[in-house]
Amino acid sequence: MTISLFYFLMHIAINLLINFCNLWYNFNNIKVYYGGEMLSQNIKYVGVNDHEIDLFEGQYIVHNGMAYNSYLILDQKVAVIDSVDARFCDEWLANIKGKLGQNTVDYIVVQHMEPDHSGSIEHFMQAYPHAKIVSNARAFAMMKNYFGTDFAERKVVVTEGDTLSLGEHTLTFVMAPMVHWPEVMVSFESATGTLFSADAFGKFGALDVEEDWACEARRYYFGIVGKYGVQAQALLKKASALDVKTICPLHGPILQDNLGYYLNLYNVWSTYGVESEGVVIAYTSVYGNTKKAVELLEQELKVAGCPKVVVNDLARCDMAEAVEDAFRYGKIVFATTTYNGEVFPFMREFIATLVEHNFQNKQVAFIENGSWAPMATKVMKGMLEKCKNLTPCQMEVKILSAVNEQNKCQIKTLAQELVK
Repeated sequence: MTISLFYFLMHIAINLLINFCNLWYNFNNIKVYYGGEMLSQNIKYVGVNDHEIDLFEGQYIVHNGMAYNSYLILDQKVAVIDSVDARFCDEWLANIKGKLGQNTVDYIVVQHMEPDHSGSIEHFMQAYPHAKIVSNARAFAMMKNYFGTDFAERKVVVTEGDTLSLGEHTLTFVMAPMVHWPEVMVSFESATGTLFSADAFGKFGALDVEEDWACEARRYYFGIVGKYGVQAQALLKKASALDVKTICPLHGPILQDNLGYYLNLYNVWSTYGVESEGVVIAYTSVYGNTKKAVELLEQELKVAGCPKVVVNDLARCDMAEAVEDAFRYGKIVFATTTYNGEVFPFMREFIATLVEHNFQNKQVAFIENGSWAPMATKVMKGMLEKCKNLTPCQMEVKILSAVNEQNKCQIKTLAQELVK
């Protein structure tokens, strides 16, 4: 009995040891990096996390902060890829110094001139007086606007397809205008298959907080890049010709595992396709009557078998989240009150944002409410005229102050039309 118990306990101990070793291996070979120290033996992360920020670009709520990514390539020549927001310049320079060892920096590559990535360039050039700055002509023009100089004595101007040899590592520069500024370029390091992708494949959130990638990457994409789907498609086409094994964006985690997942999502987003089946209801309500109609529609959609119903009260939700949902799903219902002969302000802001970001390829429906002169549907349709490939539902619901029996029948018919 004692011997059997001994072997039983030994068996448990061995299994626990094996499981621990597997966990340790998986942890140390993780393929999505949240602020990892090293991407390869000679490519290191030197970016920073920002938990001071509440609104990115002055409008996007970032509950988990932001990451400003920068990368260091150690070789016969040493290169830094992009800088960080000026508020974190000292931390960034310390990160670089801590990874350099006995080396110094020969180049800084500037892919994007937005201040969250270029704000520390001037201090870097002072800290490394022998370093050269590598970028394209448009970026150098912007540098002069920001810093009063384009570093003429130290600049290296590159164009499409130019290369920079660092020794074993070689960078090839690929222009990516309007993803999402005109000077943007990306850099491909061929020895490791690393694509330094600028703002492409970025997401909200600092790297010391792990969270679902798609949700905040989607909100980031449609808020920041969404208008420029054609340009994002052009970059994807160029990237498809490269043997990309790792994607290093300027915001968000480094991507290494299952790149097809991320590339597919970016393709869907940039072609304004349907990512998820379902219906989004975006509404405003003053006295609760339009809200009642929305709740009835939500119920009828579920009864009719709709796979997903997402409801956004535009006066209370994060507007960027509502915009993200509008692009994610294939069908959307706009429900609002007539207000000063037009539409309620939050609905006007929502539709204007959709139009600005190239909203298209959706089935749309309308619910309006007006006590004496309903105008909301007419105004919403007028605002959406610039959008491509919108298919309107035949059923339009018109509420005169409060939901009546006729409206209930209309709402049921609308739900059935949307679920067809």
